[in-house]
Formats: sequence, C-alpha cells, structure tokens
Amino acid sequence: MSQGRSVEQKRELVKVLTKETARITRTQEDRIRILIYEVSKDNWGDAGVLGTDL
Repeated sequence: MSQGRSVEQKRELVKVLTKETARITRTQEDRIRILIYEVSKDNWGDAGVLGTDL
C-alpha cells in the first residue's frame, strides 16, 4: 500500500485481516501472519504515470 496510513489504521487492518483470513481458511488466528509493505508514491507507476504525478 502507499505510505501515509496511521498506526491505528494499520492496527485495525491487521486485526480484521487476521480474523477474516482465519475464518475463511478455517485456521487458528495465531497461525496468520500479516505483512504490510509500504511503498512511497515515487516508487510505483500506473499506466505510464508515476504515483507522485497522479
């Protein structure tokens, strides 16, 4: 995801993704690992346009 989300937003995202992934895959929550990769907008592009220019 792009940089800029707050710690609170990421905390909620990890909580919800863990719960729902465990439910869907019928796996224990303690077996789920969520990794968040933040990418600055100057390190990606879409349809030939750099993220910082969108």
